[in-house]
Amino acid sequence: MSAVLPLTTSARTSPLIIACLAATWLIWGSTYLAIKWALVSFPPFFQMGTRFVAAGALLGAFALWRGAAWPTRQQWLSAFVLGALLLGGGYGATAFAQVSISSGLVVAFIAVVPALVALFQWPYGVRPSKLEGTGIALGLLGVVLLTRGQGFGASLSGLLAMALACSAWSLGSVWAKHGLPGGRKLALATGVAGYASQMFAGGLLLLAASLVVGEQPSFPPDARALACWAYLVVAGSLIGFSAYMVLLQRTSTGLASSYTFVNPVIGLVLGVVLGGEVVSAQEVVAAAVIASGVVLLLAARR
Repeated sequence: MSAVLPLTTSARTSPLIIACLAATWLIWGSTYLAIKWALVSFPPFFQMGTRFVAAGALLGAFALWRGAAWPTRQQWLSAFVLGALLLGGGYGATAFAQVSISSGLVVAFIAVVPALVALFQWPYGVRPSKLEGTGIALGLLGVVLLTRGQGFGASLSGLLAMALACSAWSLGSVWAKHGLPGGRKLALATGVAGYASQMFAGGLLLLAASLVVGEQPSFPPDARALACWAYLVVAGSLIGFSAYMVLLQRTSTGLASSYTFVNPVIGLVLGVVLGGEVVSAQEVVAAAVIASGVVLLLAARR
């Protein structure tokens, strides 16, 4: 992960930040349905583990080809810490939850991340501004409206898994930006090598979990499941996760987490386009409320 840059005006409005926001908003909004479809052949921990090991290996090979330095022992330890939280807890628990919970409920549940991030930042003296607080509240209200009345058949284990996923992801996001409690910074490799080491470390932990619980993937895999897995490696991991880490470095954690308010809308659109669902007036209002929350988060950056 590259060095944290000051939040200058040019950094805030750069095309890179806009592209990273688009990646987390649009690409990640589609990955939850892809995870669900891939579960047909790839169990949750195995799916997430192989996904991130493959992405980390590809990104690491690219970094070495570009002449990047190999991470040190301390940097690998830090990569395993973030990999355990962001990928092991965040993605692993999310995939486990989707075994028994619909992808729509998963996306809606993830909208609590900005509130958790704001809570975990309090010990570091970071308080959300009025605009950020209002944006978070609007986003949560929009998600409630979006899911109200929908017959989600949620299991207790699935809901607990989502609570773990959101908590681990939020804590990892805060530690990546502010360091460990007490002010100790994580020693992370710089640039592409840093992203690769975190993906590879998290992927290995997920594969270890898959081995422990005795998951059995289906071979040969279903064609659609295999295509979804490949999409998750390239779009969800190589592009989406790297974009999120850039946002954590160069913007506020509130803005970096704004994808949690946009993803439910993307899920709604995919449901209409791919699932033939009908959008109600309430869902249109909910989408507008969520968009308003994102606008306030963007305005708070200034």
